[in-house]
Formats: sequence, structure tokens, C-alpha cells
Amino acid sequence: MSDFVKVSVSDGIQTLKIDRTDKKNALTQEMYAVLADSLLEAEDNPDIRVTIITGTADSFTSGNDLMDFLQSATQEEEKPVERFLKALVSIRKPLIGAVNGIAVGVGTTMLLHCDLVYASEDAVFSLPFVNLALVPEAASSLLLPKIMGHQRASELLLLGDKFNAEKAHAYGIVNEVVPADKLETVALNTAKALAAKAPEALRLSKALLKNDSEAVMKHMYAELEIFSTRLTSAEAREAMQAFMEKRAPDFKKFN
Repeated sequence: MSDFVKVSVSDGIQTLKIDRTDKKNALTQEMYAVLADSLLEAEDNPDIRVTIITGTADSFTSGNDLMDFLQSATQEEEKPVERFLKALVSIRKPLIGAVNGIAVGVGTTMLLHCDLVYASEDAVFSLPFVNLALVPEAASSLLLPKIMGHQRASELLLLGDKFNAEKAHAYGIVNEVVPADKLETVALNTAKALAAKAPEALRLSKALLKNDSEAVMKHMYAELEIFSTRLTSAEAREAMQAFMEKRAPDFKKFN
């Protein structure tokens, strides 16, 4: 278990709180393992009806811990991040995202698999995959165009710029934008409302809403395959080196 993911259960609601504030809640493989295990274990636990995933302080999550992620890139076995992404697609019980502060990379793409998403007014999102010479993940290249259309999805994925909570709401990623001091209450009240409903009817309704999960999973694996090859590309090496040196990458030499 990781000390950086706090897991609690109360009144039928599981809360997964990412709590690595000194690193802006950057995710390690160990943290992904806790998130994946908690989502999957909740499936067979009748005492859990709904899960909330949220962050701490000024961060939902700043995305992957870069050094940890690169060190695990050569592992042959299924990585915890892959188990977490698969769990997001496969879980049958409702999942609520409560986004406080920054949500970078997977911090935004995981929201596409949540059933309801609430964001604080100061939340900031970004999908900087191309900026790091990588490609989208978590089936975001399939789900974003489906949610908001090709042009808007291209804006977010190809430019990789930051965008605020109001744009996330307008583009269909977020259900509601709320004051920061109300975020936890809004998410919890919604979870309580769901937890009070007929559990099997809720699971069946979610299944009907997400009846394309097989296609989503297939697309996710196609992304992961390309993503993995990109990690060892010359472009990615330049992007990572520039990130470490806190400079802009120079892609002029690449075709």
C-alpha cells in the first residue's frame, strides 16, 4: 500500500484521496497499484456503492511522476498504470471525480471514465502528451472527439495548452464548476444520493450508458502500444531532457 493514496469507506462511499502534496500529487506505479486495487476490490464489496476520487491541497494530480514512469517503462509485465486504466473502463459501480487544482495528463483523461465530474473554480486542466513527444492515453483520442467533436478534441490534444474549469465544463468534461470550499460537499452529497439508489439498477444503467466499453478497451491498448514505442523515441528523449533542464524542447531537427 502507498502512503500517498488515502483510502476510506463510510456510508457506502469509498473515497480515494491522492495525497502527495510535495510533488503536486504526481503518480507513481505504487500509487497506481493502490488506485487500481481499490477500484477492483470495491466491485465485490457490498458495503461500497460509489467511489469518489479526488486530490489534496492545490492538486488533483500533476500526472505521472516522470522519473518513476521512465524507470518502469522497460518492464515487461503489466504495469500498475495499465491495471488502473483497465479498471476505469471495467468497473460497474459509479465513479465520481472531484477535481481540485491542477489535473495534468492522466489527471484529465481519467475523468473521461468517471460517471460524474465536479471541479473547483480554480481547477486547471492540461493534456500535454504531444508537448512531451508522446501520444494520448486512456482512450482519450477516442472519447474526447465523441464528447466534444473533432475540432475541440484536436485543440486540447494537439496543442496541449492549459484550460480552465469553465472550458472543461463547456467542452463536456465536467458536470459542474463549484467554489473550492464546496467541492468536497457537492461530491459527497452526490455520492450519498447514488448510494441510496437500487444498486443493481444503478449498475445496469451504467452498463447501458457505457455499452461501448469493449471498443474503448481496444482503443486504449492501441494507444498504449504506440505510447510505449514513443517513450524510447529521439523526440521523446529531447522532450524529457528539456523538461529536466527546464527549457523549451527543440524539435526543428526532426521531420
